[in-house]
Amino acid sequence: MAKVKVKKNKNIVKQVKETPKDENVLVLPPVRMSNDPTPKQVKWINRQRVLVFAARGINHRHRHLMEDLKKLMPHHKSESKMERSKNLYVVNEISEMKNCNKCILFEGRKMRDLYMWLANVPNGPSAKFLVENIYTMGELKMTGNCLRGSRPLLSFDPQFTKDAHYSLLKELLVQIFGVPKHHPKSQPFFDHVYTFMILDNRIWFRNYQILSEDGALAEIGPRFVLNPVKIFSGSFGGVTLWENPKYVTPAKLRQAYSKKAGNKYETRIEKKVMNEATRPETGYPDIEGADFFKGDPLKKAENVLMEEEIKEEPESMDEDAENVKPKPVFSMKKSKSKPDMAIRRKQLKAKSKAISDQIKKRKQFKRKKPVK
Repeated sequence: MAKVKVKKNKNIVKQVKETPKDENVLVLPPVRMSNDPTPKQVKWINRQRVLVFAARGINHRHRHLMEDLKKLMPHHKSESKMERSKNLYVVNEISEMKNCNKCILFEGRKMRDLYMWLANVPNGPSAKFLVENIYTMGELKMTGNCLRGSRPLLSFDPQFTKDAHYSLLKELLVQIFGVPKHHPKSQPFFDHVYTFMILDNRIWFRNYQILSEDGALAEIGPRFVLNPVKIFSGSFGGVTLWENPKYVTPAKLRQAYSKKAGNKYETRIEKKVMNEATRPETGYPDIEGADFFKGDPLKKAENVLMEEEIKEEPESMDEDAENVKPKPVFSMKKSKSKPDMAIRRKQLKAKSKAISDQIKKRKQFKRKKPVK
């Protein structure tokens, strides 16, 4: 078969079939053409890294609280426990080795008290808190939930702006708990809120999930209260910028409670002695026995009135009845006079003091160890 040559004309214009357009359909302009190169990832400018670790001596609840904070902070870095014998200035070297510029250190005392250090490494400032009323996520079992690694909204009490030390703490909390934008391990949206409220000279921390746009919240956890102790100019040391005048150590509080419980027996004896001193010796002489309160009270009242009328009739016949005063039915005998009562009270107080001195001597004798 012979091949047929087809001549191509350069002037021929390709006719494109026009598709019918709907009037109601809105065509959006293309954001990126298919031939364009893929855009580069946005730079992570705010490079905040927080070192979260603890010193030896914390109990299981304190460790669970530390793990909960690590879950809430995708920009954290962890480290093994630090020895208690080491100085706190070593923490600055550890954070520099980990390439961190913020630090949260948990320090335990007597396996029951927990202290938290918030520091800006290496120049400062740093703050020391006593952590109270700890409730971890495992204990609370709240209905709220949030995606791991999502960024939080930070809500602060208006009182943070009134005092200078609270404004400094606010800036420190914002830099530590705020997740940086475009962090590699974070999610690019907000679904929970951290609230920092000031009540009773303490900072109360709560974590809530955002349920809807109208402001509905559900608590997630954990819960804890920060009682500020001191603020230092440097990182884990330096000049004391502010000290809490209302702070009382938990050891002193426990000592006061135990002392109050120890004096319980002595106060009970003193009350007993005072009751004996103020108790009247004589009561109502006309009421003898429990038979007085039995029976019908109306009939008894009628009988009493009849007896009084019988007694009054012979007295009216006498000439000197006007000078004689009628005797009351219930006569109360006078007890001792006021000076006698005062003397008796002094004697009983001296007696109670002697008893309390004997109790103290017995306690001191028991505390003394036998000499070898």
